[in-house]
Amino acid sequence: MATSKQLHIADGAIALDVREGLGATPKRLPSKLFYDEIGSALFEQITELPEYYLTRTERTMIELGAGTASKTCILIEELLRRQSRALFYPIDVSSSALNEAMQQLARQFPELRVNPIVADYTGGVPALSRISGRKLVLYIGSSIGNFEPPEAIRLLRRIRRTLRSGDALLLGADYAKSPKILVPAYDDAQGVTAAFNKNILARVNRELDADFHLAAFRHVALWNRRCSRMEIYLESTVAQSAFVAELEMDVSLSAGERIHTENSYKYTDAMIESILRESGFMLERTWCDRRKWFGVHLARV
Repeated sequence: MATSKQLHIADGAIALDVREGLGATPKRLPSKLFYDEIGSALFEQITELPEYYLTRTERTMIELGAGTASKTCILIEELLRRQSRALFYPIDVSSSALNEAMQQLARQFPELRVNPIVADYTGGVPALSRISGRKLVLYIGSSIGNFEPPEAIRLLRRIRRTLRSGDALLLGADYAKSPKILVPAYDDAQGVTAAFNKNILARVNRELDADFHLAAFRHVALWNRRCSRMEIYLESTVAQSAFVAELEMDVSLSAGERIHTENSYKYTDAMIESILRESGFMLERTWCDRRKWFGVHLARV
């Protein structure tokens, strides 16, 4: 496999997000902070959990939020059946996940050329417009659900601006379903999702020299039917304070106070069609599993 050096578009700096989020009312931390090396490894464990139905229902190319690219191998294999060589640009904020992806793909597809891009794609990736040839952008892991609907539209519009006529987007989105299925997927019996959630504070401790006591927080996963989303929080079990040394910032929490860490919107067909249309894409085709738990949508420029 031919490879090029990793292109670092975005630094992993988190200071501004932490200062703004923990200084807000109510407190929040953006979900992108989950994905340092430890968080990425925990997420791979989550995808293997029996409660996590998403992995079981979805399985050249540019992939946003590629992680270790484990979902993409089926598509790469099919592409290489049709042409002898292919070019793949995995994009992710986690360099460790991209390194793992490169090693895995090198073993499995020696004819595939991989150009990893370390970037926060939510702000747009101008480099995409410089990639020649017909492009298929993959955004298949349901991460679109982590954005508020207006933010999702802005993100897709930024992607749209980097594409040309004939290019396409393959968008994965989780469908709304019973909370009996949804809640365990975000709060599993083994506690892996809880560890993943708490790692966001562990990362603040490591990178910003903070002293959050992780054992004094509990993982909370709630279904908000009105907004059609799962909501994830870290709830302080006691009144406590922490100091973020790199920011010279004191953070106080009362017992029961929550830090919001993630939303995960669950879509209907009408919601998907609407965000694609408003983003400048035309929905061409939809595939879903037999229970309609998850959908993959092909949209054309």
